Amino acid sequence: MFQNILMTVRINISTVRSIVKTNDWLKEISFGAGVVIKQEWHEETELILGTLMQDIPKVREWRVYDHCAVVTRLYAIYERFVEDLVSDWLVLLPSLFPLYSDLEERIRNTHQTGVGRLLLELKKNRYAHLSIEEVMRGLFHGFTGEKQYELLPDAFLFHEQNLRRETLEKLFADAGIINTWGWVEKHRAIKYFLEEIRGNQNTAEGELNELISYRNDAAHGSPDDVLGTNALLELCDFVETLCQAITELVTYQVIERKKSIGQAREVGKIIEWYKKHEAGVAKFEATTISVGSNLFLVSQGTSCCQLAIIESIQNNGISVSEVQTTTEMEVGLKFDVDAKKGLRLYQLYI
Repeated sequence: MFQNILMTVRINISTVRSIVKTNDWLKEISFGAGVVIKQEWHEETELILGTLMQDIPKVREWRVYDHCAVVTRLYAIYERFVEDLVSDWLVLLPSLFPLYSDLEERIRNTHQTGVGRLLLELKKNRYAHLSIEEVMRGLFHGFTGEKQYELLPDAFLFHEQNLRRETLEKLFADAGIINTWGWVEKHRAIKYFLEEIRGNQNTAEGELNELISYRNDAAHGSPDDVLGTNALLELCDFVETLCQAITELVTYQVIERKKSIGQAREVGKIIEWYKKHEAGVAKFEATTISVGSNLFLVSQGTSCCQLAIIESIQNNGISVSEVQTTTEMEVGLKFDVDAKKGLRLYQLYI
């Protein structure tokens, strides 16, 4: 659920990290002292470096270029992620709320206003992919009930401002997901980043504002503050962590709704977790679990809603591929992700 969107973010940010590290190494070769080159590479390397040095930029200009390229790309990854995630959530809503009238009033108001705005702006190039019929169809079906309605994502994605906290929260709230930033601030990975990397010297909102400020400066002129390699890599970490937190929030909202309509249920809780072995013990309700199947690890209090694949099961100390649990039955589990004591386990049925 939404894993493809998050995976795209991770792949793109991994590419940014690789470029930052590669350019840092090239700077070291070009301007650093004491670079050791293996003897068997010496002649060929001298030839390559000789060619490279002919067109190499000055170190200051190179650092400015790296800074501008990275902050601009990171913001683009973040913005595209938000729009893709909201879009996928909106596509899911008709299956979670079969009747248009079941949707929250704010969602319906945003949809109707957005459709009207799209009709006014439909001739703009950015909406060339839409027709009048496509824009009106979902709203028409919603009111008439003749067919299943659709929520056109374009009707929800109007935002003139950068995606700072307030704009981000409004975008999600208009689509039916409230308190986005409250979830972000409690998320374990965000808290780890702020505590261990920033030493509690900044907030999540402050980090996002800095990224946006760097990006705006890069877009509108030469930046005064140019980040070094480590700072750029840390910015990569923050953006990836922020996207993970928001993905888990939307996943949690889906599970909560599916639970209310009988498409998901809580089946257990982790009562012991052994970090050294990355495995633990869970107490279950009556259900069936098997190696290779999925569970969701959930805790609203600590902003966790993570998909986990069961890698192994132990029942009474014996490894099994499947087990039919009964109420209060304790089973040993190993997942493909880390977990902790207290997380609740959910199964989805549709």
